Amino acid sequence: MASTPSASRPSAPTPSDPAEVEALHRLILASLDDDQAVETVSVPLAGKSTIADYMVIASGRSTRQVASMAAKLTERIKAEFRRPCRVEGLPTADWVLIDAGDIIVHLFRPEVRSFYNLERMWSFGDAPAPDAPMPAGTPRS
Repeated sequence: MASTPSASRPSAPTPSDPAEVEALHRLILASLDDDQAVETVSVPLAGKSTIADYMVIASGRSTRQVASMAAKLTERIKAEFRRPCRVEGLPTADWVLIDAGDIIVHLFRPEVRSFYNLERMWSFGDAPAPDAPMPAGTPRS
C-alpha cells in the first residue's frame, strides 16, 4: 500500500502559547545574565518575521565563554521546557546559533559580532547598533 503524499511531509509547526514563549524568553535572558554575557540585546520579531518571536544576541569574552554559555543555555531549555535546541557553530564558538523554536539566540565573540552586526540587520529601527571601534582621528559625539 502506497503512502499518501501528506503522510511523508512534516506537518506545519503549531503556534506556541504566548505565555510559554515569554517564559522561554525570560529563561534565556536570565541564563545569559547568570553566565555574564556582554551586551545582550533582544529583538522582537513577532509580526515582522515568521522565523521566530524573538532574536536574542549576546557576546562572550572568549570562545570558551561563548561555548559554555551555549551549552548551559541548551541544557536549561531542555530541562525547563522539554524541548531540544538545534545548535550550530559550537566547535569553534566564534558564533554559536541556538534555535529554540520560538526564539533564536546568537552568541558571539565581540569581534565577530561587530563584523556581522545582526542587530542593525534585524532591528527594523528598534535596536541600536553595538559599539564598534571608531577609526583613529574620528571625533566622538
